[in-house]
Amino acid sequence: MSANKISQPSPFARLWDSAGMLVVLAVLFLICALFVDNFLTVVNLRGLALAVATIGMVACTMMFCLAAGDFDLSVGSVVAFAGVLGATVMNRTGSVAAGVAAALGAGALTGFANGLFVARLGINALITTLASMQIVRGLGFIASDGRAIGIRTDAFFALGNTAWLGVPVPVWLTIACFTVFGVLLNLTAFGRNALAIGGNKEAAHLAGVAVTRIKITIFTLQGLIAAFAGLVLAARMTSGQPNTSQGLELEVISACVLGGVSLSGGVARIGAVIAGVLIMGIVQNAMNLLNIPPFYQYVARGVILLGAVMLDRLKQRT
Repeated sequence: MSANKISQPSPFARLWDSAGMLVVLAVLFLICALFVDNFLTVVNLRGLALAVATIGMVACTMMFCLAAGDFDLSVGSVVAFAGVLGATVMNRTGSVAAGVAAALGAGALTGFANGLFVARLGINALITTLASMQIVRGLGFIASDGRAIGIRTDAFFALGNTAWLGVPVPVWLTIACFTVFGVLLNLTAFGRNALAIGGNKEAAHLAGVAVTRIKITIFTLQGLIAAFAGLVLAARMTSGQPNTSQGLELEVISACVLGGVSLSGGVARIGAVIAGVLIMGIVQNAMNLLNIPPFYQYVARGVILLGAVMLDRLKQRT
C-alpha cells in the first residue's frame, strides 16, 4: 500500500520551488549591502537599476520564447540595429516618430521572420536565430559604416535621460514591460497557450491551440521589444552604436533560466524572472565596485550561466 503512494515534495522543496530565487536575491542584496563599499548608495542603486533595464525589457519576451520551448539569439543584434536605424532615420528626416517607427518595424519584421522560419518551416530555433543574429548585426554595421551615429534630435533624449518621481524613465519602462507581460502570462489565454505549447506541443495542437500562430506572435513580440530596448539604449547614449549589446542574448537567457524558466519549456513565472534579472545585475555591479578585472567577470558570468542550467536540470528531475 505504501509503495503505491505518490511521494510528496517536502515543505522546503515547495518553498524553494515557489520563492527560492527571491530568497537568493534577498540574501545576495544583504551581503552586498554589508560587505561591498558604496553598494547601498542612491547613486549606485540608480545606476544598478539603469544597468538592468535593457536586460529586463528583453527578458519579458524571452520568457515567452523559452516557455514555448524556443529561444532567440538575435536580440542583441536587434537592439544594436534598432539604435542605428532609428538614429539614421531621425537625422535624415528630423522626425522622432519616423525614427521610432522605422526601428520598431525593423525589429518586428526580424522577429516575424524568425517565427516564420521556426514555426512554419520547422527550422531549428538555434540555427534560425544564429543566422538572423549575424545578418542583423551585419546590417547595423553596413547602415552605420561601422561607426556610432550621433543623434541630432534632442527631443528623443527624453526617452533615456529624464526621470519621473526621481526614477529614470528607462526603469519605469522596464517596470511597465514586467507588468504587461506578467499579466499576459498569468491572466490571458495567450499566456496559458504559450506554456501549453512548451509543455507538450502535440497535445496543445490536439487541444485546438494555434501553435504556429502563437509561436510567430511570440517571436514578433520578441523582435519588437528588443528594438524598443535598443531605442531606449540609444537615447541614453545619444547615439546608435552597431557594436553595442554583444552577448546580451546570453545574459537575458541566463537571467530567465536563473529565474526558473525551463529551457525545455512549459514553466515560467514573471516574479522569478525579475529576481533572475536583479541577481545578474547585482553580481555584475558588485564585481565592478570590487574592481574585479573584466576577464574574471567573464568567468563569473559563465559560471552563473552553467549554474542556472544545472538548476534547471535539477528541477526537471524532481
